[in-house]
Amino acid sequence: MNRKLIERLIIFIIGLPLVLAIVFIQNHNHLALHILICLVCGISANEAYNIFSTKAKLIHRAFIIASSVFVPLIAAIYEVIPTFLINIYLPGNNNEVITYAFIIATLFILFSEVILAKSFEESLSRISFSVFIVLYSGYFLTFVSRMTSMSRFGHNVSTYAIAIFLLMVFLCDSFAWFFGMLFGKNNRGFIKASPNKSLAGFAGGFLGTLTAGFIGYFFVPYLFIGHPVKIIMLAVCIAFSAIVGDLVESIFKRSAKIKDSGNIIPGRGGLLDCIDSITLAAPVYYFLLTLFYGPLILL
Repeated sequence: MNRKLIERLIIFIIGLPLVLAIVFIQNHNHLALHILICLVCGISANEAYNIFSTKAKLIHRAFIIASSVFVPLIAAIYEVIPTFLINIYLPGNNNEVITYAFIIATLFILFSEVILAKSFEESLSRISFSVFIVLYSGYFLTFVSRMTSMSRFGHNVSTYAIAIFLLMVFLCDSFAWFFGMLFGKNNRGFIKASPNKSLAGFAGGFLGTLTAGFIGYFFVPYLFIGHPVKIIMLAVCIAFSAIVGDLVESIFKRSAKIKDSGNIIPGRGGLLDCIDSITLAAPVYYFLLTLFYGPLILL
């Protein structure tokens, strides 16, 4: 328990402030954050490849990693390039272009199977796993990229929108661990995907996300406008998504019979082990934020 506590404190003292510092660097429409997202997508795709390759032969590793990075890279180009070049026009809506990038990556995966496959007994699994890696490790995180263009009433709210989202996910994870450690001894084991998870931990996760939500509600009122029931609904959905994201990655690892997705982060395992909640929660947060508080997107 002491080791886990130390790991959590290290993340709280070093990891979270470091990521938030990058989020608060607004130069060239969050260029530093876009670079980080592309880097994270590449590492995550490599770890996902390691997991899924235990169950099936996949298309070439470098091609899948490049395809996963291609999607957030296109998102970065559309968000960042106009800040360097005056009067430049990039055709299409940013959000549409990101989706097109994912479609193009999928098409190239299909083309590669048609052209390069020597036999087709494993084509179904090869294509399915490869496309899913691009979706899971690349496309989902572009919903954070999309947040970098958010504005309301003349205020650039992108920084606070992203910061509150990350705080929601972090407090969900931290409160879940803390409540589970204190009160979860006798209510564990009902989720087979992760037997150590407890009802108390899940309750703590929802409480942590609500706490972060109300921090945003009170300190960024020009973003989270309206009745507080909206921030409650948003927080509940983010907590649910973050918890499911954590459990889904546990299923991946159990199916592959591995403990961690990697060893890039001492004491925590792989990068996927750290961003699994963010991966699934980001699309939900983006959708509900624009639904409850939109329009927020600069086209």
